[in-house]
Amino acid sequence: MSDEKLRAWVQNWLELGPILEAIRRRELEALTEAQVREATLDLLTSPVPADLPPRHESGLVEQQRWFSKLHPKN
Repeated sequence: MSDEKLRAWVQNWLELGPILEAIRRRELEALTEAQVREATLDLLTSPVPADLPPRHESGLVEQQRWFSKLHPKN
């Protein structure tokens, strides 16, 4: 991608990103409790690809490591 096209792409996202985020937020706020439960159930029961290697841990430690990197240091 040329520098000019890349700059245009970034500028496009800078302008449209907040608009799309506002639309997403309104749509989420408009969900009923039943829709939220259904979406949650769909997310938690979605099939896992068969070729994923088995996990020997929950991933919680890795998640906490990522969170600690995002947390501001004193």
